[in-house]
Amino acid sequence: MMSSLQSVGSSGRTSTSDDNNNNNNNINDEDQEMTKLALASFQAREEQIERKKMEVKGKVESQLTRAEEETRRLVRVWEELEVLTDPMRKEVAMVRKKIDVINREIKSLGQSCQKKEKEYREVLEAFNEKNNEKTQLTSTLVELVKKSEKLRMGKLEELSKVLNPKS
Repeated sequence: MMSSLQSVGSSGRTSTSDDNNNNNNNINDEDQEMTKLALASFQAREEQIERKKMEVKGKVESQLTRAEEETRRLVRVWEELEVLTDPMRKEVAMVRKKIDVINREIKSLGQSCQKKEKEYREVLEAFNEKNNEKTQLTSTLVELVKKSEKLRMGKLEELSKVLNPKS
């Protein structure tokens, strides 16, 4: 008598329950490995996004500080110019225009930062939804495989009884 059960797969190949367990373990190991790789990849992307976000925030803050300092300096210069005659009017106007341009660029950078934060949240939400969907599908697959094995074992037992009616 054999100590382990044998089953016939859909390919017609006979395998022992130990082989099936090893295959299931391999599938589980592969699934876990793929999940670990996906999580590692996601974490790496998340860290990269966070680093980039911090870099952009730092640049924005730096430019804001410089712009504020420059604005204060220009206000002082302007006040001194008002007391004097106005020989430097063109230069002051040009500098003010440059400050306005920089302020618009700073605003644009701030909006870009907010947009990237929103994209990050959307990608994270999509990832979590797909991960949940994968988990549900994996559970369904396990149930279907168990049901299939049960049906095949029942059919094999039925066929065994037909071949050996005395048993």
